[in-house]
Amino acid sequence: MGSDSVNIENGEASSRQQRFDLSIAMLIGANLIPLAGVFFLDWDAGVILVLYWTENLVVGAYSILRLILARNTLGTEKATKFFLIPFFCVHFGGFCAIHGIFVLTMIRGMGDAGSSISPDFDAWWGPLVFIGLLVSVVKEIWSSVPQSIAWPVVALFVSHGASFVQNYLLRGEYRKRNVRYLMFAPYGRIVVMHIGIMAGFMPVILLGSPIPLVVVLVGLKIAADVWLHLASHKTGKRSAFAQMMSMLQRMRPS
Repeated sequence: MGSDSVNIENGEASSRQQRFDLSIAMLIGANLIPLAGVFFLDWDAGVILVLYWTENLVVGAYSILRLILARNTLGTEKATKFFLIPFFCVHFGGFCAIHGIFVLTMIRGMGDAGSSISPDFDAWWGPLVFIGLLVSVVKEIWSSVPQSIAWPVVALFVSHGASFVQNYLLRGEYRKRNVRYLMFAPYGRIVVMHIGIMAGFMPVILLGSPIPLVVVLVGLKIAADVWLHLASHKTGKRSAFAQMMSMLQRMRPS
C-alpha cells in the first residue's frame, strides 16, 4: 500500500514536472524566434524592441482572463472583482501606451515619435481615452515595423497561452491567486524586465544594431523570462518583482 502511494505521488510529480518543463520550453522557443528575424529577415534592434513591447499586451490579455476566472474571492471581493477588471483594462492600457510612446521614440527618433498619436476623443470618453491612446500607439508602432513580426506575436500568444492553461487552469492557480495579486503582477514584470531591456537596447540602436549585441540582449531577455516564469509560479503570495527586490536587499552590504 505504501509503495503504491509513493509510486502515485512520484507519477503525479513527474507529470507536473513535464507540464512545467513544456511551458518553459515553449517560452524559450517563442523567444528564440527573434534571432531568426535577425539572421534571415534583417531585423534590427528596433523591431525586436517592438516585439518585446507587444508582449506586454499579450501578458495583459491573459491577465484579464486570469482575473475573470479567479476563484479565490470571498464576500465583497467578488463585487470588487467586477470593478478591478475594467480598472485594470484602462490603467494597464494607459501604462502600455506611455511605454509604447517611449518605444516609438527610440525607433523613430524624437521628431517623429508623437506626431500622429492622438486618440479620437469623440469615440473614447472619460477614462477610456487611455484605451484610445493605446489603440493609436499600436497602429503607429506596427506601421513602423515589417509585417513579418506577426508570426512571433502569434508564438508569444501560444507560449503564454500554454502557461495559462497548464499552470493557471490545470494546476489550479485560479483557486489560489486573489484578484489583487493578479492585478498588480503584470506591472512587476514590466518594471523588472522591460525597463532593463529598453536601457540595453538604446545604445544598441544608436550603434546601428550590431548582430552580436542584439544576440546578447535576446539571450538576456530569455534568461530574465525564464527566471520570472519560475518565480511567478513558485508562489502566489509574492510577485516576481517583490522577490527580486527582496533578493537585492539581501545582497546589500550590512
